[in-house]
Amino acid sequence: MTYRLGVDVGGTFTDVLLVEEASGSTWRAKTASTPADQAVGVLNGIGKVCAEAGIELSEVAQVLHGTTVATNAILEGKGAVVGLVTTKGFRQVLQIARSYVPGGLAGWIIWPKPEPLAALENTVEVAERIGSDGAVIRELDEADVRAQLQKLRGRGIQALAVSLINSFADPAHEKRIAAIAGEELPGVPVSLSSDVLPELREYERTVTTVANGYVQPQVKRYLETLSGKLAEGGVAGELAILRSDGGLSAADAAVHAPVTMLLSGPAGGVTGAVWVAEQCGYSDLITFDMGGTSTDVALVQGLSPRIGRETKVGDLTVRASSVDVRTVGAGGGSIAHVPELTRALRVGPQSAGADPGPAAYGKGGTEPTVTDANVVLGYLPPTLAGGEITLDVAAARTAVSSVSEAMGLESPEAAAAGIVDIVNENMLGGLRLVSVQQGFDPRDFALVAFGGAGPLHANALGRLTGAWPVIVPPSPGVLCALGDATTSLRNEAARTSLRRFRDLTGGDLAMLLTELADEAGGRLAAQGVERADQTVGFQVDVRYHGQGFEIAVDVDPAWLEDRDKALDILASTFDAEHERLFSFLLNVDHELVNARATVTGPRPSVAAIILDYGDGDPAAALIDTHPIHVSGSTVDAGVYDRAKLRAGDVVTGPAIVTEMDSTTLVLPGHAATVHPSGSLLINPLQEG
Repeated sequence: MTYRLGVDVGGTFTDVLLVEEASGSTWRAKTASTPADQAVGVLNGIGKVCAEAGIELSEVAQVLHGTTVATNAILEGKGAVVGLVTTKGFRQVLQIARSYVPGGLAGWIIWPKPEPLAALENTVEVAERIGSDGAVIRELDEADVRAQLQKLRGRGIQALAVSLINSFADPAHEKRIAAIAGEELPGVPVSLSSDVLPELREYERTVTTVANGYVQPQVKRYLETLSGKLAEGGVAGELAILRSDGGLSAADAAVHAPVTMLLSGPAGGVTGAVWVAEQCGYSDLITFDMGGTSTDVALVQGLSPRIGRETKVGDLTVRASSVDVRTVGAGGGSIAHVPELTRALRVGPQSAGADPGPAAYGKGGTEPTVTDANVVLGYLPPTLAGGEITLDVAAARTAVSSVSEAMGLESPEAAAAGIVDIVNENMLGGLRLVSVQQGFDPRDFALVAFGGAGPLHANALGRLTGAWPVIVPPSPGVLCALGDATTSLRNEAARTSLRRFRDLTGGDLAMLLTELADEAGGRLAAQGVERADQTVGFQVDVRYHGQGFEIAVDVDPAWLEDRDKALDILASTFDAEHERLFSFLLNVDHELVNARATVTGPRPSVAAIILDYGDGDPAAALIDTHPIHVSGSTVDAGVYDRAKLRAGDVVTGPAIVTEMDSTTLVLPGHAATVHPSGSLLINPLQEG
């Protein structure tokens, strides 16, 4: 028998899921993250789950890993020193950027513009020019290239990015510069914009290429270290990394294009949530992943996550396909504080993280966190992670008391309730970003809650959004690892083809998409996925002629079968989406801007959980009663062992459902029904 591992590293916990490939049986483990060296926490988790399954590490055939290494390198400003090569006249492309400032009307006054990832002093120009049609206007001056690269060598750069104007039309000059850089800057990794993002718009192409170079050395170092330690521990299997768009990439390919894994961690959770919702019979859902440091939310329609063409990390926005995940600085470790000036309670975005963590963890933390508030309110049992963490209730009360004293409140419980209410409102803002502000009514979607802290707040978020049912999957704390383990290998090819529809035929479109599919499919075949096992998806960027922006439209391969009608169908699909987003249409010709083909390998199988049916009474799972504070009063809540619940059991609130990696709170006036797949479906009780 062989096994594969899904591994997700969060700011507080590292989650591991082991899958036996023949039967689909699973084992789960959760352990503390090790921020100083994430590989240590990963190996701890792998060792723990393999011990529970009673197998040797050598039996693991694949390690599928969602990581935040690239994300953290950007957020913490700890990436490489990047040198940038541009066409003469375009040296300040990153400094000019786009004339957009976040914030309100006074944003331009108070917004501190972030420094580009490649400094101006590390940016050089070379003599060359290619036209937008691919014609060579000025030949590349190789002597000038060598002179400029020698300047960068003296600057001590650790990575090189090459982004020449119109290189998407002809990459020859960029490829020649890469060859020369191999001679002048030996050992320095080179990122070419024609490889990273072969599309028009020089700023987006340049900033994405520079970001790729910025994180590349750190990603390479981490993956090489992890691979080495896995091998030392006896794991001889392949290491694959989750991409931002929810697909997998071989470790070598991830090192080459790390910009595609900036949202690697959150994407795994969305993939896992889709799998769970499908088991429960729901296809439209909002995912709600609340961990120790942050909360990630995304919207899914028809079991397909919304894939965006931009990836945002902090102040950085790059052009790379990613699941449209929005992140809010709210988690179990978010710190509550009362500013001296306003005396108004604030929660986050600062986090206690994994070290020292919340005061309740007993590791030296003293500041009040959301977890401490939940302990004070009685929502959390005294142990977490299957007994690995014992909560210090007294320390939690002491920490939260500092808030009640600062605000003049009568009790720690009152302060704790305020902390929980505020963090719920903060997370509601994130949910609205992916629903209401995108033109979707959250009441039309189920809410899938996971992460270590998600099920504790899910019932309240369902009440705030009107999204029912709230689905709490089995082992919600390790759902991201499940997503990693059930993800397919994926590759993408893209090309700019700026043509008005009147100058384009359905045959032209079909030929372009077929060429891109062959290109991406070839790279996937090189990673071991046979052509016969590949699935192809198409997407194009379309706009009205004269517009400065475009909308991504998925192309059904069936449209291409009737080539006379393909463009008409594409145009009407674009019109419908344009009207949904902006409430108007234009009576002008349509224009194709970019085309993409995404090729995906077969999806690994995981055995679905099928519970035995009970009689609807959860009394056999009741292990305790515990006082909780809700809506300003104290009530007794039943405490249930989730492992003892059976299909059809109905847990009526107030109730607490405990398991190894998470705790679910069912509020008064609500009930959780156990689905045969093991998920809890929380709905409001019918009045009257």
